[in-house]
Amino acid sequence: MSATYLLRGAAPLGGDPTDLLLADGRIVAVGADAARDAGDAEVVDAAGLVALPGLVDLHTHLREPGREDAETVASGTRAAALGGFTAVHAMANTSPVADTAGVVEQVWRLGRDAGWADVLPVGAVSVGLAGEQLAELGAMAHSAARVRVFSDDGKCVHDPVLMRRALEYVKAFDGVIAQHAQEPRLTVGAQMHEGVVSADVGLAGWPAVAEEAIIARDVLLAEHVGSRLHVCHLSTAGSVEILRWAKSRGIDVTAEVTPHHLLLTDELARTYDPLYKVNPPLRTDADVMAVRAGLADGTIDIVATDHAPHTREDKDCEWAAAAFGMTGLETALSVVQTTMVDTGLLGWADVARVLSTAPARIGRIDTGERAHGRPLAVGEPANVTLIDPAARWTVDPAALASASRNTPYGGRELGGRVVATFLRGRPTVLDAVAVPQPAPAR
Repeated sequence: MSATYLLRGAAPLGGDPTDLLLADGRIVAVGADAARDAGDAEVVDAAGLVALPGLVDLHTHLREPGREDAETVASGTRAAALGGFTAVHAMANTSPVADTAGVVEQVWRLGRDAGWADVLPVGAVSVGLAGEQLAELGAMAHSAARVRVFSDDGKCVHDPVLMRRALEYVKAFDGVIAQHAQEPRLTVGAQMHEGVVSADVGLAGWPAVAEEAIIARDVLLAEHVGSRLHVCHLSTAGSVEILRWAKSRGIDVTAEVTPHHLLLTDELARTYDPLYKVNPPLRTDADVMAVRAGLADGTIDIVATDHAPHTREDKDCEWAAAAFGMTGLETALSVVQTTMVDTGLLGWADVARVLSTAPARIGRIDTGERAHGRPLAVGEPANVTLIDPAARWTVDPAALASASRNTPYGGRELGGRVVATFLRGRPTVLDAVAVPQPAPAR
């Protein structure tokens, strides 16, 4: 496999076509210099393709250790590479929970050895995700995994005292608490968004206020202690307004929206198909329009997949018994193109911001030798994604690389397709095909 690649005729951030020369893990030349210095580089015809900095997901469930029947670090990061991602943050709700330095280092090493994408473990906020006692935040931060994002995702840190202590603690190493905003007492037995559709289909409702109340509390706590807060999978119009208000006060808060909350609505629950059961639930069309607008105007900082693979047994059952969650790594960029670019709400430079630059900055992986989210410029790490914006493809669950098949987009046509992904100059995907047996990305 060549160590040098000439990406000929790519359009960085959707701009004018140019050439990019990748060698020794870096972008070593751009434009006329790239073609002149290419030598015996392998040429990739990138005419008509948009070049983006490698995508970064701040919210991925890789399930290993403990639920390798649903996903492994290797299968999940292979799916990530096919989706254009060069780095993913692996959530802590594994078995055992990633609440110690030992577990986060195990996940980090599994990602390093698989080689498809850099894996940044997310540490648990509380021991066992129980919400009672702070986990070993400092030990995880100073481990080989160098954890900077902490979350009990899947559960809310509902105790305000514990949340305050966590926000105070992570200030020492510039960490961030990523909150799953769900007041548990307002969502007991909840199955879907509370509204007209839940009343029609007879499923217990998950009210928007259960999300909004926690966000309102936590932005005030973050302001009080002067710490960083990140809101996971924001999904309601009211949440967007609270976030906008918090930012107007100068509170250090960021937020993410998932691809599925940009596209799908609670009307899909009328099918009783558990593929559409997710937490937070699919909301109304008005909420979808609000989160799109919030992403477009910068109120919402990033798109994160909340890739949540589940076995067939956990999803192919009646709605009430089914697990919450959807896969999303391989479809995220296409959904963002379909909902935000093709509608004129975002340009490709904005896509680079919300899917690469900003998540890398929030996760504090935007500096150093293994940096992500950097500009496509000479001297920068050669983490590059090429997408064909003119492509149309129909999602076939059986053809996806994830070990699980619980995509909500099966049979749906999406715009844009990842053609190539380069991790520090090494192709993990080329011509829309995962490159087999990649060497460990040391």
